[in-house]
Amino acid sequence: MAAVAPPSQTVRRALGALSVLDWIRIGLLLLGLVFVVTGLLPSADARASLERIAPLLLFLFSVIVLAELTKEAGVFDAIAQGMARLGRGAYPALFLLCVAFASATTVFLNLDTTAVLLTPVMLALAANARIAALPLAMTTVWLANTASLLLPVSNLTNLLAADRVALETPEFAARMWAPQLAALAVTMTLLWVFYWRRRMRGADRYEPPPPAPVRDRALFVSTGGACLLFIGAILAGVHTGIALGLAATAAAVVAVVAFAVRAPRALRPSLFPWQLMVFVTGLFLVEPTLERYGLDEVMRGLVGADDGLGGALRAAFAGGGLANVINNLPAYVAGESAVPVANHDQLLALLIGTNVGPVITPWGSLATLLWFEWCRRWDVRVPMLKFVATGALLAVLGCAASVGVLLLTE
Repeated sequence: MAAVAPPSQTVRRALGALSVLDWIRIGLLLLGLVFVVTGLLPSADARASLERIAPLLLFLFSVIVLAELTKEAGVFDAIAQGMARLGRGAYPALFLLCVAFASATTVFLNLDTTAVLLTPVMLALAANARIAALPLAMTTVWLANTASLLLPVSNLTNLLAADRVALETPEFAARMWAPQLAALAVTMTLLWVFYWRRRMRGADRYEPPPPAPVRDRALFVSTGGACLLFIGAILAGVHTGIALGLAATAAAVVAVVAFAVRAPRALRPSLFPWQLMVFVTGLFLVEPTLERYGLDEVMRGLVGADDGLGGALRAAFAGGGLANVINNLPAYVAGESAVPVANHDQLLALLIGTNVGPVITPWGSLATLLWFEWCRRWDVRVPMLKFVATGALLAVLGCAASVGVLLLTE
């Protein structure tokens, strides 16, 4: 009989397995709990904040489980390898395909899914096709942020904004499609100029990898079908809030059942995205505390009350700037409280700033933090000076273009 490790040793191993990012997430939650226990954040305010994000947590949990099992079934790998073969060794074609894949993943499965699951797929593709990893990596992290404007499911901030302005999924998409196209156009241009052109990537052509066999076709079809069902629910106009979380949960259940039948060992505890749940919960305890002690006044001064072009630009750049200091989720919530209730255009401009803007610092968004962790694991060197400088240019041009188009298409 195998020896069972004593509880103290098990605890030490579990603590030793935590990364620096994990400790930051736990520390953020503990700080939020300290604020509640000490009365710095009244319990009623804490309860209201957590009740507001409960549907978001349900959605986040479900969509990450769904995407993780979809990846485990080989669906994402098959798509990435198919893209490489479709490109036929031509970098411009591969560029367009990678942009389309990363954008679609962000739009329909959330920006954190892109960071968590698409990043390793892209880095594996770079290794298999023997091409430079940085262009693929930068495509993933930039589009995880800038392609997250179109649907409420694309970003947690979108779910909050859609609820504030009372826009259901079709109406939200109808309002944001033009700003989304503007953000994508700026992102694609800067990606090609700074990371994809010949002098940056270091080769004229690449060698497409051979097709990899599907390990279990039943799992491949069932998980891929679950994703399509979820996307179909979104396109059919599933509302924001709890209904969206239930739609994601239903799709995740399909994937879980398929794995329970075909590969039960894959249903391991690590599927539970506790890091994201802890991080988001901590953010929504810390942010209202900061708001009570001056953050809301600072944002009111930065944002103003003008619902025209000037006020929209102020809101976008204030939100983007604050996101690169304290993360986009608390930046959006702080900005939302500063925007007058009737100023819908200004609120959507704030949303643009907190979605497109946090590409300058590694902590600007949770997706960027997760992306950096994957790059570290794959030994991909990210030149920080270039990352910050090109990210700042993208933030300024992307926000300005998207806000301009938002107001022109009102």
